[in-house]
Amino acid sequence: MTDTTQTTETEPSESTTERAVVLLSGGMDSATAAYEAREQGYELYALHTSYGQRTEDRELECARRIADELDAAEFLQVETAHLAAIGASSLTDEEMAVADADLESDDVPSSYVPFRNANLLAMAVSYAEANGCEAVFIGAHSEDFSGYPDCRPAFFEAFERVVDVGTKSETEITIEAPFVEHSKTDIAEYGVKLDVPYEHTWSCYRDTEPACGTCDACAYRLQAFQNIGSRDPIDYAERPSYADGNR
Repeated sequence: MTDTTQTTETEPSESTTERAVVLLSGGMDSATAAYEAREQGYELYALHTSYGQRTEDRELECARRIADELDAAEFLQVETAHLAAIGASSLTDEEMAVADADLESDDVPSSYVPFRNANLLAMAVSYAEANGCEAVFIGAHSEDFSGYPDCRPAFFEAFERVVDVGTKSETEITIEAPFVEHSKTDIAEYGVKLDVPYEHTWSCYRDTEPACGTCDACAYRLQAFQNIGSRDPIDYAERPSYADGNR
């Protein structure tokens, strides 16, 4: 059963401002994608999904804060248990350990949630069509698709074709993955220029405070900030050096 909560309710209007749904996880990539959508002039509809991930409470708190910072027209939280019930991911299965970072590996990591982005994008497109939005933004980047098959550019291109076929004839919704050809370091550098409040974002797969510093998500995030010579503003239990290939 899907449970939804939303902080505000708006009805589609005759405004000439284009609208976009942003998949707002609470992490730095989605936050930067949201700021990019605003930079492009979109009115934002933030969608956060709770699917049984370990750090959900912290992620939700961060997603709400970013939506507030952006003055989003609406914030919608959708709770769904099916991805956790399906399992097969260390993010949702307490019996599976979250592995330490291995930034050299090309294998699909245990944190991969099977076909997650298809599930999230499907909800985002439903939300977009219901609110007259022209785009859906997702924060996937190039270092994601080396390990997560549903972060590849070809996946987003194919999903956009599905949207074209599966929505009303007058509906036109593009799938926007603005960083899909860029690295986490590129995202951090660009986000700093956009004044993204990274202190209000969360990436750690293991813990809610402080971040562990050693899971894949923490490692890529720390590496990105180290590569641009900036200190990640959140707290970590450990801050290993990942810059320039250090492990």
